Amino acid sequence: MDAEKLTPLVSDCWNADQRGKAVGIYSLAPLLGPVVGPIAGGFIAETTTWRWVFWSTSIAGAVIQLFGLAFLPETYTPTLLKRQAKTLRKKSGDRRYYTEFDSSHSLASSLKTALVRPFLLLTTQPIVQVIALYMAYLFGLFYLLLSTFPGVWEGVYGESVGIGGLNYISLGIGFVLGAQVNARASDRIFRQLKRKRNNTAVPEFRIPAMFIGSLFIPIGLFWYGWSVQAHIHWVMPNIGIVIFSLGSIICLQCMQTYVIDSYTRFAASGLAAVVVLRSLAGFSFPLFAPSMYHALHYGWGNSLLGLLSIVIGVPAPFLFWFFGAKLRGMSRYASG
Repeated sequence: MDAEKLTPLVSDCWNADQRGKAVGIYSLAPLLGPVVGPIAGGFIAETTTWRWVFWSTSIAGAVIQLFGLAFLPETYTPTLLKRQAKTLRKKSGDRRYYTEFDSSHSLASSLKTALVRPFLLLTTQPIVQVIALYMAYLFGLFYLLLSTFPGVWEGVYGESVGIGGLNYISLGIGFVLGAQVNARASDRIFRQLKRKRNNTAVPEFRIPAMFIGSLFIPIGLFWYGWSVQAHIHWVMPNIGIVIFSLGSIICLQCMQTYVIDSYTRFAASGLAAVVVLRSLAGFSFPLFAPSMYHALHYGWGNSLLGLLSIVIGVPAPFLFWFFGAKLRGMSRYASG
């Protein structure tokens, strides 16, 4: 039996119509980290020694890893197909059941492929390059905003390290709210558009929520920057942070599901490819933050970022909606 005949047996485990909810949980991890970490780290640094900042993260990482190994289900289709074929061979005694993934590959060969393919996608596939640049923009803005927190909460508002860390809760509120609402709304929109197209889906059906999310980002940046500049009550800049993080997670989720729907079998490599530029932006953008805010202060500094998000972020959903299919068509790895 070939892979095409086995695929329907496992396809329900990773239904494209429900993919947004899964990505909603996945995408929170790299964003909630900068929320939970500073809150705990502020009080740990205040009440113990700096060493416990590292001990606590190491312990948390080990516990989460163990829980993941114990409870996270397998979702990779080739692995599920191989398991299904093995079960069929065992039950029926028929050795002819197999999949295209059953060919033997050495560990070194598999690792080489896994390491090389993301860079191959990033350097040769236009749709991956465009998505990587967009996600780099999102993470660059996010980490630029994070870089202002110590100066704002401890310098402008005179809060202690521990109390200042509590303001990161605003990021968590925006991320969780945006992720949960968008995951459900995105899946619903996806199903409606799919029905209108005779039950045929395309990755661009993940884009509509971005039209709204991209508007929240500049609004949040303007709100946060000028609230701090005017030294208004600490609640006001926190509202701006919620609005910004709400828009950021919506756009990030839509892009991640877009990559998964575009590359299906190579989704892990596609996500790894866009993470490269995203991580570089998260590292490099805060390097020029002190100079920028020293020259422009919080009001005009965040206004500059808000204008940048209007010029780049607001037109981006239109680019993906109208030209995404053409860009995907240039990739030999993309689905379809």
